[in-house]
Amino acid sequence: MLSPDAVRRPPGAVEERRGSVGSECGNRPRWVGHYMPCHASWVGSTVPICIYGFFSMMRPIEPFMTEFLTGTYKNLTTEQVNRQVYPVWTYSTLVFLIPVLLVTDFLRYKPVIILQGLSHITAFVLLLVGSGVRSAQLAFFSYSIAMAADVAYFSYIYSVVQPSHYQRVTSYVKAAILLGYSVGALLGQLLLSLGGVSLYCLAIVTLISVTISLITSLFLPMPKTSLFLKGSLSAQQGSSGEDNQESGSQDAWVKSVTAAKHVGRMFKRLALDFRKCYSSVAMLFFCIWASTGKCGFYQVAGYNQLLWVYMEPGNFTAFNGAVDGISTLSGAAASVAVGHMSLEWSVWGELVLGGFTFLIAGALFLMDRTDNIWISYSCFFLFKTIYMQLSTICTFQIAKTLQRERYALVFGFNSFVGTILQSLLTAIVINTKSLKLTITSQFLIYASYFAAVSLLFTVRGVYTALHMQRPAGSSQTEGDSNLPEASRL
Repeated sequence: MLSPDAVRRPPGAVEERRGSVGSECGNRPRWVGHYMPCHASWVGSTVPICIYGFFSMMRPIEPFMTEFLTGTYKNLTTEQVNRQVYPVWTYSTLVFLIPVLLVTDFLRYKPVIILQGLSHITAFVLLLVGSGVRSAQLAFFSYSIAMAADVAYFSYIYSVVQPSHYQRVTSYVKAAILLGYSVGALLGQLLLSLGGVSLYCLAIVTLISVTISLITSLFLPMPKTSLFLKGSLSAQQGSSGEDNQESGSQDAWVKSVTAAKHVGRMFKRLALDFRKCYSSVAMLFFCIWASTGKCGFYQVAGYNQLLWVYMEPGNFTAFNGAVDGISTLSGAAASVAVGHMSLEWSVWGELVLGGFTFLIAGALFLMDRTDNIWISYSCFFLFKTIYMQLSTICTFQIAKTLQRERYALVFGFNSFVGTILQSLLTAIVINTKSLKLTITSQFLIYASYFAAVSLLFTVRGVYTALHMQRPAGSSQTEGDSNLPEASRL
């Protein structure tokens, strides 16, 4: 029986061999004399999004942001930065994350990516020209919008390329952002240490970089359909267009009722998908680590500069950028290595998370207790490398059990939970006036936080390993119940 494409193929069209390059290009017909290379469809979308990711992450001022705010440029105190400025982006990200998550798919990603670029530019313009606590707070408020819009960046590529290219394109996109962050941090270090460039110039370089990313975002192809709704909206609009042609014009009230029904169906489907995605206990625990790990990572990465300024108040240009950049490259290499590890993750994955999270807790504890800046640098290097490795484990364990249109839902919700936890931790540790904890006391709490997460996953990992070490038949049954296939989720 011929496929619809075969029926529509005109005389003279070249029949493509099964399994060839052409078979990966979807169902587009190939005409004699007008052949379009297969990779053109995904390369044209991947190249600009990778360029955008590289320049949006190449921000050489970030490893030295605390010194920029507390130095002669802004004259803020470390207390103001710690308790009044940095918490703004945590709380604001929590406020913006859900609205952005809901409208991103409806707007088809590109407008939200452009908004992210505009927010980056606004943030660094305010840092350059503003003064005082209020200006710094507005800058981090704008920065939080860009943070919340990350969901559009990571989901965009899946809506414009064929599923057969997802793995390759994902690796390119992640490599671009990690390379951009590393280049930015190392560039800032080199300009400060060897070029004698001021922090103000680093902020200007950062502004130029994010401006290039905004210009690049304007050339991104606009997705034809949303990823989650998968064409249901376009189909509804098509039927509405036919009705309009028949009846002339549709009443505004009828249109609003139709739109309300569509939104209702969307939220109903969202609720059903949410229940299905989190019905697996095994996947639920990987999601728990993804959320709790994100909370702890951003808390440490956001305040580690304050600890280093406390340890070495007169030596801010030491090697902040080098440590940040090299640890990012090390984490990326560790993430790649995880993809080549041969391990039965359904049995040992949670135990691996628990054991390596304990190493993170130990690194943070030593980072907090030492007076040597080099030991603190080494601990941060270990912390960031291990976190990126464990985060990769959680990502592919979650992704392999999901259908692709549910990626944005699950990863977006995990990010939202992590931001809630981070906001609670910030409110308790930093903004509780009765506590007034020092920066060293704060890092002791962060180390204890990861120790508690490690204990939870170690206990759960031991239970899972013992419970699944059964004869083949019962193990297979248990594995099927704990780790559903993608078709089931």
